[in-house]
Amino acid sequence: MTDGQGLDDIDVDFLHVVDKFLADIESNYDETTDSFDAMNLKTDLLRGIYAYGFERPSAFQQHAIMPAIKGEYKSQSYARLMLTTSKGKDVVAQARSGSGTTAAVSISVLQKIDPNVKACQVLILAPTRKRVHQIQKVIATIGGFTNVECYACISSTRIEDNIKALRDGR
Repeated sequence: MTDGQGLDDIDVDFLHVVDKFLADIESNYDETTDSFDAMNLKTDLLRGIYAYGFERPSAFQQHAIMPAIKGEYKSQSYARLMLTTSKGKDVVAQARSGSGTTAAVSISVLQKIDPNVKACQVLILAPTRKRVHQIQKVIATIGGFTNVECYACISSTRIEDNIKALRDGR
């Protein structure tokens, strides 16, 4: 970076832009699902969730996972979950750091992915390398029984390698 900004500065700038974008969004989904079993998730995904150590969804996950899977959610409350679903609907949710947002994103996308299709089905953007690796680790762990691959595209990797991995469906 030539302007002297560090990753933390970029992160703050990114979050500021997202906050402005989300400022006027109100929730349109009030249902909750208080157990992972009640979400009718894939069996292998449930195995991964319980193997990861989760017993029940956090308050954020109770509100965010099912709407994200269905593509019916816009809400806010400090980390971000923003998805565009296969139905073309945007899903926006926020919660404080540590409230289960990474797992909510991971569970939502792992439920929607078809492990038999070897193509890039989901692209998750994150503001820092640290966050990219955190998301990749959670997806790999929770999705460990699902036969889904997760690849982290970061700037320190040759761009050709990143492109090849995406084309190969990793």
